[in-house]
Formats: sequence, C-alpha cells, structure tokens
Amino acid sequence: MGKLDGKVAIVTASTEGIGYAIARKLAQDGAKVVISSRKQINVDRAVENLKNEDLSVCGVVCHVGNADHRRALVAKAVSEFGGVDILVSNAAVNPYFGPFIHTPERAFDKIMEINVKAAFMLIKEVVPYLEERGQGSITMVTSIAGYSPSSVLGAYSVSKTALLGMTKALSTELAPSNIRVNAVAPGLIKTRFSEALRSSPAALKTATDGIPMNRPGEPEECAGIVSFLSSHEASFISGETIVVAGGSQSRL
Repeated sequence: MGKLDGKVAIVTASTEGIGYAIARKLAQDGAKVVISSRKQINVDRAVENLKNEDLSVCGVVCHVGNADHRRALVAKAVSEFGGVDILVSNAAVNPYFGPFIHTPERAFDKIMEINVKAAFMLIKEVVPYLEERGQGSITMVTSIAGYSPSSVLGAYSVSKTALLGMTKALSTELAPSNIRVNAVAPGLIKTRFSEALRSSPAALKTATDGIPMNRPGEPEECAGIVSFLSSHEASFISGETIVVAGGSQSRL
C-alpha cells in the first residue's frame, strides 16, 4: 500500500526537472498522476518513460497562462481518473537575468502572469473538485529566492515571494474545506534552469560556497517532501513552506 493509493494528482511543468521528479514520486507512492508541459513531444516522452515503470500516469499539453489549457488539464484528471485530490503548481518562467530595477516591463509582466497569476487561477479551477472529495492538498513550488532574492533574479525572486504569501492566505481560507496548502522552496537544484550557472566552474563554486552541504541538490530531493505534504501523514500541516536547500539560510 502506497501512502497516496487512490489519490489523483495534477503536476504542472512535469516532464523534466523538479516537476518530473515530483510526478514520478507521487505515482510511485500510489497516486494516479496527470503530467503536463507546453510541448506535446515532451508530454509523450515523459508519459512513456513513466508507464515503462508501470506507473499510472497520463499527460496533456498545458500552457498554464492559457485559461482553456488550465480547464483542459483539470478536465483530463476528471475524465481519466475520476477527480482531483492533489495539485502541485510547479510551472514558472524567468525571461530576464540582471538587476531588478532594469527588468523590462514585458518580462516583469510575463513572470507575474505565469509564476503568480496562473498558479492562482489554476488553484481556483481545482478547488471545487477538491471540495467534492471533502479534502485535498495543494503544494506550490516556490524558491529559496523568495526569502533571499538573487541579485540577478529580482523579478523572479519577487514572484516566488508572492507564492509564500499565497500559501499563507489560501491555507487559512481553505482550511474549513479540509484543503491543505503548503509549499516547497528549493535552493540550487540540478535542473535545466540552473544549467548555465552550473556550467561555469567559477559561478558554481561561488554558489555552492553559500550552501552548507557544499553541493547542488537533485530534483528527487524535492520530490519526497511533496509526496509527504500530499499524504495523510501531513494531515495537520498547512500554510507551511519547507526549504530544500542544503542548509542555506532562509529564515529564523
């Protein structure tokens, strides 16, 4: 018996990196999982790989900034698996690297549209289905940058700070419906997002010097936390953010 047996999960941006590791772990722990990505080829590849492990998954193309795509994502979970119990909001973008004050308006708008507004709108789409179940779990993937903004990821950092606030606000509001809302805040993880940094020995050394465990994390090291938060083992945990950053300072 897996701790998520009988549960249905939706994970956004889940065909690679942290999202893929989360989707895989939820399925390994017994959930039926709907994975998604902006590109059909990525969805097909991820679904095939996970089904080859005898995991119960399906996939659908979803650009979270598109309202029709968000509705289709939720509809896929309902039609394929009969409902929704778990939502993991992982999709995010960062089209600009540089000083926060110089962030172009177009880049700022895109970051907030995808990282914050789309996450909120997808939650609004899912909550009625969680209420039908009488309970549910929502986990947002934020970032340690939400606590300690990066000097070259200012707008991205602020969008992740917004998710910390959204976690707190929604956890209080949805508690009477027995819907728990939590977050995970990864630090430097070996993903495509951090590839440019990790490809520079000097930059990587500077980054890892600030990590007490002196290394980047693996996507799988984020996944178990999300599975735990999604399970009955965390039934009295809501409004919390767990930092997965190798001991990096985030808060007291």
